[in-house]
Amino acid sequence: MTDTPPAGRVPGPRGSALPLPPSTAPAAPGSTEPGGELTSAYWSTWDGAAARTSMWRILRRLPKIMRRVMLMSWQADTRATLGVSVLHVSSAIMAAGGLLASIGVLQALFAQGPTPDRVRAAIPSLLLVAVLLIVRALLDTGISLFQARLAPQINRKIETEFFSATAHVRLEAVDDSTWADDSNRANDRGLYYAKESINQILELTSAFLGLLGAAAVLAYLHPLLLPLLLASVVPQGLASVRSARARFLSRVRQSSLQRRVWLLTWLLRDPSAAAELRSSTAQSALLGEYARLAQHIEAENIRLGRQEAKTGLLGRALGGLGTAVTYTALAWMLIVGWLPLAAGGGAFLAIRASQSTLTRIVLATHLVYEHALWVDDLLDFLDRCKARMPRLTGRAAPTGVETIHVDNVTFAYPEAARPALDGVSLELRAGTTVAFVGPNGSGKSTLSKLIAGLYEPSSGTIEWDGVDVLRVDAESIQSQVAMVLQSPVEWPLSALANTTISAGTITEADPERAHRAVTDSGADRIIAKLPQQWATPLSTRFKGGQELSGGNWAKIAVARGLYKDASVLLLDEPTSHMDPFAEHDVYEAVLRGHRRADRITVLVSHRLASVIECDMIYVFQDGRITEQGDHTSLMARDSAYRRMFTLQAAAYRQAETGGGAAARPSPGPAQGRSR
Repeated sequence: MTDTPPAGRVPGPRGSALPLPPSTAPAAPGSTEPGGELTSAYWSTWDGAAARTSMWRILRRLPKIMRRVMLMSWQADTRATLGVSVLHVSSAIMAAGGLLASIGVLQALFAQGPTPDRVRAAIPSLLLVAVLLIVRALLDTGISLFQARLAPQINRKIETEFFSATAHVRLEAVDDSTWADDSNRANDRGLYYAKESINQILELTSAFLGLLGAAAVLAYLHPLLLPLLLASVVPQGLASVRSARARFLSRVRQSSLQRRVWLLTWLLRDPSAAAELRSSTAQSALLGEYARLAQHIEAENIRLGRQEAKTGLLGRALGGLGTAVTYTALAWMLIVGWLPLAAGGGAFLAIRASQSTLTRIVLATHLVYEHALWVDDLLDFLDRCKARMPRLTGRAAPTGVETIHVDNVTFAYPEAARPALDGVSLELRAGTTVAFVGPNGSGKSTLSKLIAGLYEPSSGTIEWDGVDVLRVDAESIQSQVAMVLQSPVEWPLSALANTTISAGTITEADPERAHRAVTDSGADRIIAKLPQQWATPLSTRFKGGQELSGGNWAKIAVARGLYKDASVLLLDEPTSHMDPFAEHDVYEAVLRGHRRADRITVLVSHRLASVIECDMIYVFQDGRITEQGDHTSLMARDSAYRRMFTLQAAAYRQAETGGGAAARPSPGPAQGRSR
């Protein structure tokens, strides 16, 4: 239980049982591997996954992976997908035909007779080879054109779906502790690999068809050449697998190290840290930590280079052994007469082509598998978003509202130990101003978001003029509520767009309504001083853009809420960053000025002086309403509201009468921030 200080006294600092820290400590929690103390980054979830599983598992999953990606490609552009598939098959046929035509050239050159006659006999086959090469080049050009058309369309389609899903998903989904990582992972990796996966699958398909074509040529020449093909390519394939896995795992190790370096170098460059970095003269400390990590990265690179050299040596040894066995067997077949010399030359060409093709297959298989994990992750995320879209019933909420009735509402955040709201009931009427007050975490801001339609009650009901909000479209509620939050979004848009965005537009405006909104909030004087006034970008990321202080952003946010001209105006600590004069102006306009008979105004505030003139004040504690009434009635009894109000008022009175440093209130949020 927390002791309440006597009225008129400002509580002093509290003691702590925290022991003294050690005299020396690492900059971050230690571990046996530099960078390993960081939790797994969302962007590295599937990095190296192909290197950590068996080749047989990859091959078993490959058909399903390819089918899913090709279906996505088919939905994006059916003609391009069909065209690129047909051209790939045709190109593989041309490659196999080229091998056969090359064998015809060799047969003509190695036939009996004078050399000029043999050369003339080889000319038709040479022309055929040239024609096939030209046709294959044209086909490959067509493949490139179709792929150039296909990848951007897949990218646009999947990006549109992704951003629409993330922008519309219900707020409680965003509150989920895993949603940010899931969303960032899908955005940073899933979207990229969705576009890249189709190219990798087409590369794998092309290489596989090329290998089939070479195998078909060898089978045509002599059935025993197929085992020779395996003897030639399997060792090379095993070496390629080992090399590919080493590269993937090296990326994972490097990622672990680079993340720490990224964090440190970001702190050295981040504008928001620049002032404190210099005032604390912490540059040397951070640079020293950077140097320590850089040495580890250097050692890791050297180690990886040695490992790659050893892997390369092993790969060449295996490849050389397989090639030696293959060519020895091929020579023996020629010596005993099982193959004519021309066929042996053709077999040599086919085997050489197969070796390089198998390397392409191994690398493409790893990439397709790993990229597909990211694509699956993206598609699964989209499915989860679709399941958590705003309520859509086909019925709109009543236009305007006379009464909002909250009855026994309970609400709990995901994974929360206790409900944020527990059996809350109240009634809001048009033409009145209501205040929600109470300590942090008491549920007042949560209830304002339920009223705004951003959350749905876990139990209980919220009714607009007798209509349960769960029976109408969620966005029809949200469209009639204007919210002004304590930390408003600093939209990197023009001053006018920053005002009109609350009404769902950044390109159109009602001039008179916009002018009235900024005047009532006090933002008119800010905009009048901007270089381009209404057209000035409120971000220094743009040429001619301006940066505002926290207090001035708060005025823009209030103007934004007023511009929406909504049936319900929710103000959640709207003046916490304003100076006293600006705060006075806002409350004069919003709370003490002309009250609209068709609007419900709700003020969420810790600053109790601002709620004095509200028609009704609800006091929240631990998710419940513990007291309610206007200021006069609450002050007339021994209420928690009276104790809180007296405590705040006493702090200012003591400071005003020279009550000493201990009695002075700490700088309040109304003092704003400057940049």
